[in-house]
Order: sequence, then structure tokens, then C-alpha cells
Amino acid sequence: MMGKLLEQLKAVLPEKLWVPDELAQLYQWIEQQGYYEDYDDGHRTGFLYPADKLEESWTDDERQGGTIILFNANRNDGLRYWFGLEEDSPEICQRLCVFARTGAEGSEAALWLDDDGKLKIVHMGSGSGSILSCVLADNMVDFLRLLAIGYDEICWNEEFPYPPNDEQSDSGMHIHPNVEFQQWVQKTFNTTIPATALDIVKHPAEMGDRDSEDAFCRWAEKQSN
Repeated sequence: MMGKLLEQLKAVLPEKLWVPDELAQLYQWIEQQGYYEDYDDGHRTGFLYPADKLEESWTDDERQGGTIILFNANRNDGLRYWFGLEEDSPEICQRLCVFARTGAEGSEAALWLDDDGKLKIVHMGSGSGSILSCVLADNMVDFLRLLAIGYDEICWNEEFPYPPNDEQSDSGMHIHPNVEFQQWVQKTFNTTIPATALDIVKHPAEMGDRDSEDAFCRWAEKQSN
């Protein structure tokens, strides 16, 4: 039986896109652990750590739970606004699908079909906080490895050169790792967890960077003009 998180994503997925098997496995793990909340509008949001334990652990200078990210499929209406457009563009709607919120200020992660027909995981900064606009990972396993590193949020690229809780970062919050999720990623996909985000994110470009080496950033800038 298909879980609700996967069902919701498939319901809004453009015809040319597909759900990577590893993302489906993540959704299954989330729902098996009970790490989700159902809302009155019918949408389900998934987490990597139980929300009640996260709240209980939160103090002024530390918390448990590793990276905070919210998985839901109800953030695809109005994609045109992120690109500064007045009308929906088929080019955008057929190649892009938001599946998670990466930052409390509204940043998002999406599946994106690149010019070669390959599916990438990309970041769409809110613009009011994060302005990160780039390919986060070339595949879903690398995206899960990125999440497992344990940053507070993955929308702040100024922290990418450093490990979580490094004295050179300015997060001001000690983030204890989500060991359960780390172990699941390592065991399920027979992989390792890198030390920093830059081991995965090749070109952490920002909005407005027309000369970026990052393919998504260049594509996004082209759509906005």
C-alpha cells in the first residue's frame, strides 16, 4: 500500500518527472517511525525526527534532531512567483516539483529535470532569507547524505565549508546529530556521511548569479527574464 507522503507527491508530479526510489524509501521510513503530522486540509508533512522530542530538547543554545526539513507536496502552487512571473510557464511547470521546505524562512527543495533529462535535487531560496539557488545533489542518495551531515538547515550555504557546530560558522546553536537517521542512511544505501556539504554541493550559487557554473541557477535566471 502506498503511503500518504508518496501519494501526495505523485499527485502533483509533472508527467516528465519521477519519484526516485530512495525518496520513496525515505517516505516509507518516516511513516513507519510515525514522524509526520496530518493537517485539517488533508495534507501530511513528514519529518526526520519526532516533532515533540525536538521541541522538548530546544533551548537557547542547543537542540537535538540534526537537520530540520519538512517533506510535503503542497508547495507547488504559484511557482511562477519564485521566478518573478505573472503567469505559469510550461517550461517551469513541466520540469520542477517542490517536495520539501528546507528553511523556516520559506526556502524549498525540488526535483528538477535538467537539459540532459537527468533528475537533480535543487534548492530554491526564499529570497527573504536564503538566496541559495543551485543543484544540491546529483542524485537522491547524495541528498540524503547531505541531510545526514547534521546542519541546522541546509539553506545556509555560508555554513557549507564547515562541519556542523564548527567554531567558524555563526549559527549560534549547537545541533546534536540525528543518529537514527544517519544510521538508516548508511545501512540502507551502503554509504558514508561526508564531513561537509561542499563534498556534495558542487556549485552553491545564489540568486542573480548569471555567470554561475551551476546548471539550475543558470536555468532559473533564464526563466526569470
